[in-house]
Formats: sequence, C-alpha cells, structure tokens
Amino acid sequence: MTRRTLLASALAAASATAAPQTTMGVATTSYMTGWRPKDTVEFLERCRQLGAGGIQASLSSLEPAYIKQLRDKAGQYGMYIELMGGLPRGDSAAFEATLRASKEVGALCVRSACLGGRRYETFKTLADWNAFVADSKAAVERGVRIAEKHKVRWALENHKDWTTEEFVELLRQYPSDYLGVCVDTGNNLSLLDEPMELVEALAPRAFSTHIKDMGVQPYPDGFLLSEVPFGDGLLDLKRMIGILKKHQPGIRLTLEMITRNPLKVPCLTDAYWVPFPARHGRFLARTLRRVLAHASAKPLPSIEGKSPEAILAYEEDNVRRCLDFAKTQLSLA
Repeated sequence: MTRRTLLASALAAASATAAPQTTMGVATTSYMTGWRPKDTVEFLERCRQLGAGGIQASLSSLEPAYIKQLRDKAGQYGMYIELMGGLPRGDSAAFEATLRASKEVGALCVRSACLGGRRYETFKTLADWNAFVADSKAAVERGVRIAEKHKVRWALENHKDWTTEEFVELLRQYPSDYLGVCVDTGNNLSLLDEPMELVEALAPRAFSTHIKDMGVQPYPDGFLLSEVPFGDGLLDLKRMIGILKKHQPGIRLTLEMITRNPLKVPCLTDAYWVPFPARHGRFLARTLRRVLAHASAKPLPSIEGKSPEAILAYEEDNVRRCLDFAKTQLSLA
C-alpha cells in the first residue's frame, strides 16, 4: 500500500466523524510525520473538514490562477490564511515573491524563522553562534525593508534559537510596524525560558501564533520535551491566550501539534551551554524545578515502532483532540 493510499484511507476515516468547529487554525507543521502536506489548497480543504478556522502554510504555487483559487476558497469557507516563507538570506527574490503573493491571496502575515533546527544541537562553538546572529540580523534588516516596501506584516517565530531577552532585543533594533512575532508557546522551554514570561514579553509585537501544549519528563542529561494534546501538558493555555488577545484583540490562533518522539534537551551536559553565553544556573534550576513538578505521569507521545498506518491515525487524532479542546475548553468556537 502506497503512502498516498494510506493517507487517503486515514483522512476518509477521520471525515466519518463530526469535526469540531473552532476559530483555531492549523499550521502545516502539525503534519510533519505521517502526512507532509504538499498542496496548499488540499491542506485548506482538509482543515475545513477538521472544522478549523484557517491555515498557516507555504504556497505550493505562485501561479496567479492558483493563488486566486486559494483566495476564493478561503473566502468561501470563511477561513484565514497565513503564509510561511524562508528568511531573505543573500538573494531576496524568493522572499519578495512570497510577500507579493501574500497580498494577492489575502494572507494576514508571512511567518519565518531564523533557525530551522535547535540552537543547542546546531552550534558547536560560540563563534558559530555569533556568526549566525550576524547573518540573521542582516537578513532581518533586509526583510524589514522588503516588508515595508510591500506593506506586508512579517512574523518571526521564536524557534528554539533566540532566548526571550535576545528576541526582545532583536525586535527593539527593528521597530517597524511590519515586523512582528509568531509567538510559539512551547519552543523556549528548550532554552530554559519561562513560558509565561515569554508570552508576556512578545505579545505586544505578536502578529501570529503557534499554540501548543508541552509535556516534560526528566532524563539523565536533562529533560524530555514533547508537544502533547491540549490539556495533557504543563502550559496554562487559557492564560496565555488571554495575554495575547489583550495585546492583540484580532490575533488568530494557530495550532502546531507535532506528533513525533520526545526531544532531548541535554541541559546537564557541557555541550548544551556552549552557544549560551548569557545563561546561568538560575535558568537551569528554575526549569528543572518545573520539570520535576510537572513531569508527565504517562509516557510522552512517541511514534517508535508504529506502522505507517498507525502514525497517520495517531497524528490525525492528536490534531483533532487539540481542536476539540480549543472549542470546548478554550472558548475558541
């Protein structure tokens, strides 16, 4: 059985049950394991079946007819669109094309991230980190000029790269009406930040969100970190959403529920600390206290040993559980 056939079967089975209707949207990064969406219109249709209020996705085509089709369908369904695009490093043509397309499709913003991986895994020396910082700031400056030129809102995500303090300082250096944040509620736990402090610090510049709940468990080198269905983790999502809406009443809330094996955060190893010149023991102690106090009593989500069919179904169920919780427990109906 091909992967596409497995996907079709899983989606058909999921569609057999009533979808929870919610204003919360879904990011394509909620489907990184069993199903990796390739077509934006197909993803919009699938999220409509799930009862979601919108999508955050890359554009699979820049052709005018395709953009019109996507815009028209989103308008017909009453769904919002946020686009994803890469940082303008070096050649800015692709970034500028995405921003132009975002206006044509009626997107609320374009979301980008400076780092695709995790700071503590990517950078082996402080010099490597410093080079990344310089390169990223140059790209942000370039991107801000382009965003202002096209009058498109550009949202940088806190993506396991910048600490809260560093991200606030980055934004301070570029006080543009067109540069804001895609606030991810869970990522910075891996950098030993306090999640509520992060939301409070970034909410004033929030254009977009990745709403997720996080589960933790200790392991010998630090702690395990995992996205979990809403309500199964340690984050106070209702309070976080309240903070975001206080500062940005019209902000749209987008789900990022990644189904995968737990991530290892090796904060008790020497290598972890190399690219963190400003971190110290207070951050470590505070985070480990939180891990011990909120350690998951049941195993964290894992795809280990699961068949392709089981992974597809598991991923789909996790997304649906979050959307249902958003409607019934977070008043996002």
